Amino acid sequence: MELQVLSQVPERAPSSGYLDGAGNTSFPELLNKRLVDAAKGNEVDSVPVWVMRQAGRYLPEFRELRQNHDFFEMCTTPSLACEITLQPVRRFPLDAAIIFSDILVVPQAMGMKVEMVPGKGPVFPSPLSQPEDFVALKKPDLSSDYEPYFDSIYLTRHSLKGKVPLIGFAGGPFTLFTYMVEGSGSSTFTKARRWLFENPETSHSLLSMLSEVITDFVWGQICSGAQYIQIFESHAGYLGGKDFEDYLLKYVTQIASTLKSRMKQFPDFEVPLTIFAKGAGYALEQLCKTEFDVVGIDWTVNLEEARALADTYGKTLQGNLDPALLYASPETISERTREMYSKLGKKRYICNLGHGIYPDVDPSHLGVFIETIHQVSS
Repeated sequence: MELQVLSQVPERAPSSGYLDGAGNTSFPELLNKRLVDAAKGNEVDSVPVWVMRQAGRYLPEFRELRQNHDFFEMCTTPSLACEITLQPVRRFPLDAAIIFSDILVVPQAMGMKVEMVPGKGPVFPSPLSQPEDFVALKKPDLSSDYEPYFDSIYLTRHSLKGKVPLIGFAGGPFTLFTYMVEGSGSSTFTKARRWLFENPETSHSLLSMLSEVITDFVWGQICSGAQYIQIFESHAGYLGGKDFEDYLLKYVTQIASTLKSRMKQFPDFEVPLTIFAKGAGYALEQLCKTEFDVVGIDWTVNLEEARALADTYGKTLQGNLDPALLYASPETISERTREMYSKLGKKRYICNLGHGIYPDVDPSHLGVFIETIHQVSS
């Protein structure tokens, strides 16, 4: 099936807004249901596979497009975001597409400036430096601030022609909090963690606000055509014990609960929810007790223990090959993928890396990973 970006965003059915769950149901029939079936615990003919950051820098066709466009310009131009989302699906037999965007579009919509600096990554020129800065943040207007992202999902869902499901996503409250306070990436996020503990009351207020904003953003994605949702708590490993429960688990639990409640009101928009908390393998049982359908695991997690916990709580696992293993020989990649599959099995399993694919990986090595999991599980 040849996939091309439609010439324009299809007209939406009459609807009073992005959050009413109305109107946008006339999409092409989904042909490959492996991802959705695996998330629900249904039988699959082979294990579904997709890769975090699969639409991005490791692909030469992406780098060619990037030469002529600013990063956030690509995120906010539906035709560009759609084209980038389709690129890996054209190249590989993946079982899902994930919309090209970034977790930091949420702080942008709340009034903060974010720049993508080559060689450094995201930078906030004016991060939150004191509790008083919190009051300047706004709650985004769903009908305007997020319109490009919702249109990107709507356009891409139609352009996929049902070939594979479309994944929407958002950063988790704690991970967004760390960026908004730290001002950029960091190996320790000391500034953000200091702010967290010096200002616990304001921190909880900000995390609560972020939870509400993220929930609405995700629901808007679902109403626009996303068929699977992932919440990225990429910085979960910087917390432990009670702090993990108080500043992270509490809020992602609220997000899942609210979304599930909305889905009950609008059954046509019931989609699987995934939580990926990198570095928090120690809290796997706590995550399995939430209302998320799928729990993502990084490469440090013991697979036998993860499988036992997921089975106990009726959850699907997603992960967890070390992204660095894609630098290995094709033979090693295949061997390690088979070993991973032998421990996780075919039922309630979605194959993925344990974090995003690295930008200098040979794309053909990703192809070996995808081919191996399909072959061994068929």
